[in-house]
Amino acid sequence: MSILSIILCVSLGFATLAFVMTIVNLIVYTRPPDTAASGPLVTVCIPARNEEENIAACVRSVLASGHANIEVLVYDDQSTDRTPAIVRDLIASDSRVRGAETVSLPAGWNGKQHACWRMGQQARGEWMVFTDADVRFEPQCIGRALAAAGQRRASLVSTFPRQITGSVAEDLAVPMIFFVLFSYLPMPMMRMGNSPTASAGCGQFLMVTREAYDKSGGHAAFKDSMHDGVKMPREVRRAGFHTDLFDGTDLISVRMYRGLAQTWRGFTKNAFEGIGSLGLLGFFTVVHLLAHVLPWAVVLLAASRWFSGTLIPDWRAAGALAAVCVSLNLIQRLLLSVRFRQGIIPVLLHPVGVLFMTVIQWYSLYLARTNRRAWRGRVGVGAAAPG
Repeated sequence: MSILSIILCVSLGFATLAFVMTIVNLIVYTRPPDTAASGPLVTVCIPARNEEENIAACVRSVLASGHANIEVLVYDDQSTDRTPAIVRDLIASDSRVRGAETVSLPAGWNGKQHACWRMGQQARGEWMVFTDADVRFEPQCIGRALAAAGQRRASLVSTFPRQITGSVAEDLAVPMIFFVLFSYLPMPMMRMGNSPTASAGCGQFLMVTREAYDKSGGHAAFKDSMHDGVKMPREVRRAGFHTDLFDGTDLISVRMYRGLAQTWRGFTKNAFEGIGSLGLLGFFTVVHLLAHVLPWAVVLLAASRWFSGTLIPDWRAAGALAAVCVSLNLIQRLLLSVRFRQGIIPVLLHPVGVLFMTVIQWYSLYLARTNRRAWRGRVGVGAAAPG
């Protein structure tokens, strides 16, 4: 057996593990109960910094909720566009909408975490939902999320909204969230225990009880982070509470970024933080190159040699192993694409998406180590307010 075939045997092992894990997780990641829970006041907290294109549609989608006992809290985070005027109109038109009291961003805080922390202190609800202004809620979302929390005895529930994309760059990068999550998070372990390392969440929808939020330290526990979706479930679990995920594909949607530039900036700001360490980044890079890029290259080379009549026995064996890897990759991505409505481009361009995300992760490491991560006009964490 050639060295290439031995390497591809390792590739096949990694590809098989990711495929099996995805199958298991797709079974575990279930939709919430059809019957919506009712009763407790829910405060939906929306940080808004220069969100004139999104804030009205987001707030109105929340107000259309079938869960009657609801309030919306908006934190205008020093916007320089029409966001403040739009928020004032929303407040005037519906008594369920309030504007959070705002202050300058303190030193040591990330802007979004500070805005959410301020809203967490001012929220009146027994439950709080932290979301983003570009998210859109279906009427049954809040009620069914409450039902999911009750069914799973969780003090925090989260979901990954249906991700709407409109460019090739978005198609390559955004669905990788689901590929990584379902390939590597052991959801059965997440559901059976409270280990912080076996937890996950999405910052676009984090629903948490007042008690769990306060006892875990809220957003102050990770005030300099740009990845609340990872940090909050871990802190809640460390405080002794259970967290869980539910499939909200039919209940909530978002278009995170528009085009290559926004996609690049959006992911590089926190892609490395989502992994957490240089060692893990190196490990995932090797696994992804071996199991999700190399086999595609070998299949193409083997096919070209077959057409030219120069395919030798060693390449036949390597090509066969690579073809099995590619088949597993394709089936895995097709299952994810159908389940989460991602289209065909992420499936057919799987190795390109993997390479794109790998470059993003390493550049994100560079930005993190040089304190150059930026989002919405802010670099790193907040600077001290002028005295």
